[in-house]
Amino acid sequence: MGDHVHMCLSIPPKYAVSNVVGYIKGKSAIQIARKYGGRQRNFTGEHFWARGYFVSTVGLDEHMVRAYIRNQEEEDERYDQMKLVME
Repeated sequence: MGDHVHMCLSIPPKYAVSNVVGYIKGKSAIQIARKYGGRQRNFTGEHFWARGYFVSTVGLDEHMVRAYIRNQEEEDERYDQMKLVME
């Protein structure tokens, strides 16, 4: 998505969710800065991701959650088109 990310992860119980999310956000922010920001080092004080995140357990509905993530862009586009028609 243009302004947010959906992911479905399996995290072993020995890892804290906050540590895993922090690691993913930190490493991806560095890679994005390197690729698109022209920076190779010294990323202090730069902010790419929002401070928070949302986490939920999936359980038996994993296939539905994965389908939702896979189809989210199309759903958002369809919703936006419906809003334009209604206005």
